[in-house]
Amino acid sequence: MLTFLGFAMIATFLVLIMLKKMSPIAALVLIPALFCVFAGKGAHLGDYVIDGVGKLAPTAAMLMFAIVYFGLMIDVGLFDPIVRGILRFCKADPMRVVVGTAVLAAIVSLDGDGSTTFMITVSAMYPLYKRLGLSLVVMTGVAATANGVMNTLPWGGPTARAATALKLDAGDIFVPMIPALAVGLLFVFALAYVLGVKERRRVGSLVMPGGDGLEGEGNAGAAGAEVLVPSGARTGGATDGSGAPAVAPSSDGVPGCDGAEADRPARAPQPTGPIPTGPIPTGSGPSGPAPADTSPDAPSDTEGFQGLDPRRPTLRPRLYWFNAGLTIALLTAMIMELLPIPVLFLLAAALALTVNFPHMPDQKARLAAHADNVLNVAGMVFAAAVFTGVLTGTGMVKDMADWLVGAIPEGMGPHMALVTGLLSLPLTYFMSNDGFYFGVLPVLAEAGAAHGVSPLEIARASLVGQALHMSSPLVPAVYVLVGMAKVEFGDHTRFTVKWAALTSLVVLAAGMLFGII
Repeated sequence: MLTFLGFAMIATFLVLIMLKKMSPIAALVLIPALFCVFAGKGAHLGDYVIDGVGKLAPTAAMLMFAIVYFGLMIDVGLFDPIVRGILRFCKADPMRVVVGTAVLAAIVSLDGDGSTTFMITVSAMYPLYKRLGLSLVVMTGVAATANGVMNTLPWGGPTARAATALKLDAGDIFVPMIPALAVGLLFVFALAYVLGVKERRRVGSLVMPGGDGLEGEGNAGAAGAEVLVPSGARTGGATDGSGAPAVAPSSDGVPGCDGAEADRPARAPQPTGPIPTGPIPTGSGPSGPAPADTSPDAPSDTEGFQGLDPRRPTLRPRLYWFNAGLTIALLTAMIMELLPIPVLFLLAAALALTVNFPHMPDQKARLAAHADNVLNVAGMVFAAAVFTGVLTGTGMVKDMADWLVGAIPEGMGPHMALVTGLLSLPLTYFMSNDGFYFGVLPVLAEAGAAHGVSPLEIARASLVGQALHMSSPLVPAVYVLVGMAKVEFGDHTRFTVKWAALTSLVVLAAGMLFGII
């Protein structure tokens, strides 16, 4: 009974959020509460929720102060050089932008923390996606999948959990898996290339004045003041009646394009002569671009690019090396586990706020500027605590895992490594890593040992589902990703799951081909 209710609860949750019938926060709270009553354990709902909140409270604290810290670093200009470098590489080419997203996410993932990866990646890439009118779910999907592959690093969590659960050395698990994981990462880059080519077909290629992705060093990456010029005809070469190329609706099956289409600013015919360096016009008329509405309530088509404004008052160029050193020290302390991560981010955020903004009104203004992101993410985490608390407290997770393990045919015993790899996809998506690695993996390892399968093979196979796991509704970091990117969680799920699952299967196939699994 609990097995059926567990699967039904998860399916109901996913269907409702993907159909946008409920917000993720409401679904994470109300659906498990309802199914807890169906299971006849409604009287214990309070205990389950408090237990879940207690377990996720450190994660919520970490995310809250991590958002504040990295938000401050963006405000003061720490990442501006990175963004300018990406702009030079991308040259406003959608294919390069998407590939750059995958590369950046993979590199930043070396710190082992998904939230940090998503905050830096979205902060750097979001303005470019908005300005070029690219699909934001492509950005979130590529970033999450790249981070999922890199999440298998020994200090990332899953490998350490597998080693602890099976009493193995983390190095013995991870090092032989490197070739298979490298194949998985190359697949993510290839996927990013394909998606980028589709985006290029949909929105066309653009070039910056000067052709190098930046107008000049003098503007120091003032993306908000840069002008994008179409490098050729748009889709089908059609025009909108004013001479501006019309963009045909997406037909390449990339979800989320409708939202990007609505966000794309109109591109009027470019005037001859010197290219202006002022703000991009927001409209066009029969005689050319119409004056932009500069009223406070007017919508801006350069939304999201203001973070690169070289004249923004929050910049602290004289403190650049202090902020860079503080960030490096923070990441080093995280990797070395000198203190719990929530404590490290709390201390770093307080220090960064005090040094960069010594006056109280400025500090209050910076905290208020990031309050929306903090509240959104923290709310998601505590709502997820209801979901995980009910799943665990009622025993649904245990019964679901036992049913899946028991459903394995006896003849599959000698192939338990393959079975473990396949099961890691749905189980790490529907369960926390703790639940899978400490609750299910030992059972799978015992079943494999009875048929002569090494626990090392089982442990390695258990890592292949991480590419999919990073888009699970039970992973707090994914709410940082979709929240900062302003993407609906249902849209992200609908787009990403199939590509992330395919990436996991590629890693599994490579592991078997190389004899690792």
